[in-house]
Amino acid sequence: MPHDSALIGMAVIALGMVLTPGPNMMYLVSRSISQGRTAGLVSLCGTGVGFVIYLAMANLGMAAVFAVVPWLYIGLKAVGAGYLFHLAWQTLKPGGHSLFETRRLALDSRRRLFRMGLTTNLLNPKAAIMYVALIPQFIHPSAGSVVVQGFVLGAVQISVSMVVNAAIIFAAGAIAMFMKNRPSWVKLQRWVTGALLGAVGAKLAVGTFTSTTA
Repeated sequence: MPHDSALIGMAVIALGMVLTPGPNMMYLVSRSISQGRTAGLVSLCGTGVGFVIYLAMANLGMAAVFAVVPWLYIGLKAVGAGYLFHLAWQTLKPGGHSLFETRRLALDSRRRLFRMGLTTNLLNPKAAIMYVALIPQFIHPSAGSVVVQGFVLGAVQISVSMVVNAAIIFAAGAIAMFMKNRPSWVKLQRWVTGALLGAVGAKLAVGTFTSTTA
């Protein structure tokens, strides 16, 4: 089993990552506002399955594959950085939308909502980096089976992410109504979200460039 310090550290980092606006949060909030909490929770179930898939792949060899073929990992980071820059531009461009701004979206079936939540998470660069790069830093061979530690730490991350995202889903409607009556807050939230997405994308891009030149 992982050390208590590793579990706490993993929980803190997972909390910081889930609170940073990204593809998962943007999708879950938009669905919750446009189609209701149930739609948001169904989408969240798809997101959770995506986390489990990444966790299993990482513990059963994905990290080893990236070690043998490092350009795959570098490519994943580059694509992730580009995706985050795209999301930042969609938020900051003239006519862009705030994270909690109400807008009409097509009503989707629960099966499609689940599938879209799963796909969004599988294409989320933060998820891949979490399992491939961050979790291994909290694993200590002296604490027992490396695989068991990986799954336990991943379970901590998934638990934190699911609880926080569920809270965001339940609060999304109320926050949207609050923002609707305060246009200046909507504009501020849009710029803060766009700036954070751009900053995370830039950090990812710098890390990718550093990896290729090292």
